[in-house]
Amino acid sequence: MATSIASSSPRGSLFLGNLPDLMRDRTGFLVRCAREHGDVVPLRLGPKRVVLLSNPAHIETVLVTQSRRFVKPYVLRTSRVGLSVAPTSDGDIWQRPKLAQSAFHRARIAGYSAEMVAATERMLDSWQDGETRDILPEMMQLTLTIVAKTLFGADVTGQAAQVGAALSTVMDAFVHRLNQLFLIPDWLPTPTNVRLRRALRALDGMMDRVICEGLANGPHSGGLLAMLHTPGGTEYVDVADRRLRDEALTFFLAGHETVALALTWAWYLLARHPDAEAALHAELATELAGRTPTAANRAQLPYTEMVILEALRLYPPLWVMARVAREDVSLGGHAIPAGTLLLMSQWVSHRDPTVFVEPDAFQPERWADGLEKRLPRFAYFPFGGGTRGCIGSGFAMTEAIVLLATIAQRFALSLAPGQVVTPQPSITLRPAHGLRLRLARRPASALGA
Repeated sequence: MATSIASSSPRGSLFLGNLPDLMRDRTGFLVRCAREHGDVVPLRLGPKRVVLLSNPAHIETVLVTQSRRFVKPYVLRTSRVGLSVAPTSDGDIWQRPKLAQSAFHRARIAGYSAEMVAATERMLDSWQDGETRDILPEMMQLTLTIVAKTLFGADVTGQAAQVGAALSTVMDAFVHRLNQLFLIPDWLPTPTNVRLRRALRALDGMMDRVICEGLANGPHSGGLLAMLHTPGGTEYVDVADRRLRDEALTFFLAGHETVALALTWAWYLLARHPDAEAALHAELATELAGRTPTAANRAQLPYTEMVILEALRLYPPLWVMARVAREDVSLGGHAIPAGTLLLMSQWVSHRDPTVFVEPDAFQPERWADGLEKRLPRFAYFPFGGGTRGCIGSGFAMTEAIVLLATIAQRFALSLAPGQVVTPQPSITLRPAHGLRLRLARRPASALGA
């Protein structure tokens, strides 16, 4: 018989419950809840019933094995606010698994690596020895350029700033809605809603241009556009089809945001851990010796990959997922009433001390000897999870490894003095005030023979 979930809960205020504690420190509060109250923790956020899940088996039940008993929260199902970068969509294009997989086949990803390197080298040609740059917009612009060219066959040079501004507006609106005790309708002309509509129109216009340019260049100019065509070659893409455009926009934005943030946090961690940076440079000098990396080099760059895996563990771009119970359910003997909001946080799971030794430490070496394959399925899930899963995770990992290797061969990056780097958990996990790094060009002699 299922037991009540009300027996192990952090104390909260009379009217707002645990909402003030969550708003003060989202990630820290959730970690404390899991460590002090167990793997099924009931919370109250104003009038909302919420349960935090951190047991990998429970998370798998919600996202995979019994996923039909759970639904995405109302704000994600009915609003375009959450569209931008969180992989929340289960629409048309994802119901074509064979076509979807063809866009991310290993051979096709290998073909993308040349454009990944070319775009990175164009960026590096603009970098100067000794200058300081905010690395977050640099990585955002780079990955935006790559995903547009490789998957859509389009050139978005010069549009990164516009996309970045629109995304920031969408994220601010999303957080604003999550903080509301009562949901304000999209149509109400509040200042937040007005800014949101403008941002979404800008993103729609950008997506229309990308799709049209890709189609003009031919159906096989980009991997995703090729996927969106029937085998007979008839164009399936209809720019006027909002549902399909939203699906493409979701992947377009998620595809660049995830990798850009993984790289940004990797540079931050390497800058704070010179021994790890030295190990990375040593591997690149030995295995590449100044040569251009490709997807085929991934197997020869295990430490480079471990740096990315560890950055994704400590600073997962997608830091929390949510579902709502459609009916009364039981998880681990705990009764979950219908309508309960379930939170599953990568930030929390990736810091579970029963799974990861010294969970708060940056230790790329922990991933040696195939740790990822030995872990429970949802002990580590930086790209989310679900019945569809993330079909672009292979693309994202290859891109992150190739870009990290290409940049690290030419430059060492160190933290600019005086800055405080604070994670900001919005839809994704960004450094709140950017990440300013000082660039130091690496001499040719450091690249190996």
